[in-house]
Amino acid sequence: MAKFDKIAVLEKIGSTGMVPVFYHKDAEVAKKVIKACYDGGVRAFEFTNRGDFAQEVFAECVKFAATECPELALGIGSVVDAPTAAMYIQLGACFVVGPLFNPEIAPVCNRRLVPYCPGCGTVSEVGKAQELGCDLCKVFPGDVYGPNFVKGLKAPMPWSKIMVTGGVAPTEENLTSWIKAGVFCVGMGSKLFPSDKVKAQDWAYVTNMCKESLGYIAKARAAK
Repeated sequence: MAKFDKIAVLEKIGSTGMVPVFYHKDAEVAKKVIKACYDGGVRAFEFTNRGDFAQEVFAECVKFAATECPELALGIGSVVDAPTAAMYIQLGACFVVGPLFNPEIAPVCNRRLVPYCPGCGTVSEVGKAQELGCDLCKVFPGDVYGPNFVKGLKAPMPWSKIMVTGGVAPTEENLTSWIKAGVFCVGMGSKLFPSDKVKAQDWAYVTNMCKESLGYIAKARAAK
């Protein structure tokens, strides 16, 4: 069961404006990354469903976060079908993210008040997702669409809450461009966790990058 409901999760995502996106087959490495992000101010974290036995790693991370990161909403990403969503919700996922929009996932998540954030590539997809109860929609891949897509979408649909993932970088210029375009939050993966830093177990680097990125987001929001 999810530790936090939909309203609490959306508040955590919205208040910080950033969701780290990460996968590793070693649960111990994943735990270290989660804790490093938490220490950097992150309060919502997306573990991606990518490798074999990813669900076992996720289950360990949920138990770890419950004690070591008590205010963290831990979600699952790369979910493309309803059975997978149901499995991860049973393991404690606080939110479900997908690279695509599958209408069959929405009622599974809605029944448990778990946010479903589908990947959308058109205004019509965002609209249909909202109709099915998706309060937060993901524009993916972000570097293909760019900030102007978000800005254009929000002109006729200003109520839209958009997460952008893919190509987001932990730089002031990049993050400011997305915030100015009107995103609710950004999802950030490989650029936040360079493989050499993870291999070297440089967790202080990850913590500092999170702090810097959250600072850029807060600054850009204040300037809007």
